[in-house]
Amino acid sequence: MQHFVGGAFVQDEPAAWADVHDPARGAVASRVALGDAGAVDQAVKVALDAQAAWAEESLGVRQQVMLEFIRLVERSRDELAELVTGEHGKTLADARAEVNAGLDVAKFAAGIPHLLKGDYSENVSRGVDTYSIRQPLGVVAGITPFNFPVMVPMWMFPIAVACGNAFVLKPSEKDPSASNRLAELALEAGLPAGVLNVVHGSAPAVDALLAHPDVAAVSFVGSTPVARHVYETAAKHGKRVQALGGAKNHLVVLPDADLDAAADALVSAAYGSAGERCMAISVAVAVGGVGDALRDRLVERIGRLSTADGHDEGTDMGPLVTADHLRRVSGYVQAGADAGADLVVDGRDVRVPGRENGFFLAPTLLDHVRPDMTVYTDEIFGPVLSMLRVDTLDEAVGLINGGEYGNGVSLFTRDGVAARKFQHTVQAGMVGLNVPIPVPIPYFPFGGWKHSLFGDSGQYGEDGIRFFTRRKVVTSRWAPSAGSRVDMRFPA
Repeated sequence: MQHFVGGAFVQDEPAAWADVHDPARGAVASRVALGDAGAVDQAVKVALDAQAAWAEESLGVRQQVMLEFIRLVERSRDELAELVTGEHGKTLADARAEVNAGLDVAKFAAGIPHLLKGDYSENVSRGVDTYSIRQPLGVVAGITPFNFPVMVPMWMFPIAVACGNAFVLKPSEKDPSASNRLAELALEAGLPAGVLNVVHGSAPAVDALLAHPDVAAVSFVGSTPVARHVYETAAKHGKRVQALGGAKNHLVVLPDADLDAAADALVSAAYGSAGERCMAISVAVAVGGVGDALRDRLVERIGRLSTADGHDEGTDMGPLVTADHLRRVSGYVQAGADAGADLVVDGRDVRVPGRENGFFLAPTLLDHVRPDMTVYTDEIFGPVLSMLRVDTLDEAVGLINGGEYGNGVSLFTRDGVAARKFQHTVQAGMVGLNVPIPVPIPYFPFGGWKHSLFGDSGQYGEDGIRFFTRRKVVTSRWAPSAGSRVDMRFPA
């Protein structure tokens, strides 16, 4: 699998190759090129040349390209889902839902003629008007994670190119095929060659993008340590940066909540996509005396889940993405048990017939977890749900606010007063009330607080438009020159 640059696959031999696995079989499925600084430089040069003409295209042309791209992605939904399941492992149903979520942002970007409207004030002084316009930055880059190989790139490049930029995408080398296919579909939709390019690789490719003098902005989604590196390095090189990091998302259950609804939400949000979501719920906080009743409901629901190949009908949860990640997540389970947590459901002994070499870990539940345990403090990024028990809502909020992350949180309750207090006092960028995964719709921005976001801009929505453009304010005067004179005072 090669880079996609200038509307075609690169033919030159790359600096190195990496294996791409089928995680359900635990076998190498293909290879992907690993780009170096030279590959990045070539892609940026091509993008720079293409961007100049693309920025001059009318908003109507850009909108038409986006509408055709949406049509082609909708037509290719099953094909894209198959690519995701084959390399990531999530179920086909989950992969199709991911494609739909990406399409939602592309549909938002199709409104670009309205979204790029500026402001106008007439007669700010006699015969003087002032107005603002938004213009593209030039060449921008996106660095995306393995867990959403369709959705997260589509959080970025549809808005960026609709705004008139050219885009260089560096997807995860773990599941790269979907990004290449998206670039092909964009080309088929009428996006000029070179406006959307894909360079595969690992850290050397990332660092080359962060330092390249012709890359004006970098958008990133991934772990907090890498997000911090991306933010600091790109900012040092004078770039605009939005870097979304890790999470430790809590779902708080009050005594008055519908416990069946809360248990359904917890199981869905903790174990969907094998927990490999930045918005997965990894901590359940039982308030008051509801811990035992909630735990019983969780155990009953977990017992009905099927862990198998994501291609198989009826599978609820597929494998983890790599063998290394499986070992890492399994290590956290053992560390939690060793530290004294109650290992209620242990998913490490799962066996999938015919897929004995796959990277499987079934849903796992630990109860009576303490805030000092690594299973609580660290982002595990797997199907591991930790339960803590507290006496009050204030104590639950204190737990959340005392943590490193501030991505998303949820509260299940029937009490509107408690819900309002929670949304007001909790320190997180996205809050759900009786909603387990509070991902905003595309015309609101996605982004967390604290170490879940570096920079001041979230993904998509108005934040996306602002991030991928810069504002220019024009003050104009069209008045006769008669009566003009030299005036050395500051204009007022």
